Amino acid sequence: MLNLLAVWRRHGHTDEWREKPLFQTPALNQGLIIKHRLRRDEVDLFHVYRQSATKVILPLDLDDLRLGGRFIFIGQRNFDRALREYFGVSVDERDLETLRLIDQLPSLDPFLLREQVSRAGLDVARCYFELTEGDMKRMFGFVESQIAPLVAMSMAAGTSLPGKARGTASLVSRILSNTDGAGMQPLGETLQLAPGQYAEGVFCWKGFLYYKWSAATVLKEARAVADAIATMQPAGPLDTESRLYIERGRQVLRRKILKTCETVVETLKIYDRAYASLTEDGRRPPFGEFLLDAPHMFIRLGEQVGAVRHIVSFWNFRFAPGAPRVSVEELIDIFMDFETSLIGREIID
Repeated sequence: MLNLLAVWRRHGHTDEWREKPLFQTPALNQGLIIKHRLRRDEVDLFHVYRQSATKVILPLDLDDLRLGGRFIFIGQRNFDRALREYFGVSVDERDLETLRLIDQLPSLDPFLLREQVSRAGLDVARCYFELTEGDMKRMFGFVESQIAPLVAMSMAAGTSLPGKARGTASLVSRILSNTDGAGMQPLGETLQLAPGQYAEGVFCWKGFLYYKWSAATVLKEARAVADAIATMQPAGPLDTESRLYIERGRQVLRRKILKTCETVVETLKIYDRAYASLTEDGRRPPFGEFLLDAPHMFIRLGEQVGAVRHIVSFWNFRFAPGAPRVSVEELIDIFMDFETSLIGREIID
């Protein structure tokens, strides 16, 4: 979920938020955007068949979300008119294009979102691309272990990284919270990033740490889900066409899931080698340069991790212990959704 209401509450008083909004339309800039798997009664809202869509929710009361809100799917039939008539929102072409760009993304993680809008030439405030507090808490220990070699290297070299006296915890907090002010110069010097490069370099570093953390969790479950898909049997009779599709789908999906996981691992190894060049070999420029050149990798890596995460999370939800057996029609829909998510994701550029 992209919680623009929370961004407004935290940063709405700042000049950056006011001068570089994600949307020019105020109502959109205080809404919620969610990736949503379409129900059967929602599929007909679109001109072309699709299994998932991007839902925009405008709260009825910004101070009490329990009152609910109005929602619309990006790209549904008569989308522009529905925004005006049902939402009372007049959206300019720039905001419509931003909505289309968001709809193209497989997930709404901040690194994938930032690269998508940057590639479109949109200058958007950094506050829209922060990690949520929940994600920061969950990944804190992982990042701490990843940063430890850099802290050890700096101690051996007599360099004073921020927070080093208290171990890595302070440094991790600063990196995850986008701190780029006083006290962070030693880290920039260690990475050999000029002051104007620091924010971009550390943002990219945080992106790789985020994807490594996400992959460490989801890839462990992906093989079990792939194996479950390969043996899944629906309830009810199967006609010949459905049987052939399901038999093919089971094998194709298992292969694509495992291949995509392998590609994620190979991509992250590129980061590991660059980081090792800094912490083990002491070759500082290659890692700093790698970080500055890294954003182009986020689109592919984010798509791959997002696709696998979607498959694993939905499969575990739909087929949790005690869940009803899946019908033939529903299983075909699930397979089509998963296969669409994985199209092209397992290929290395």
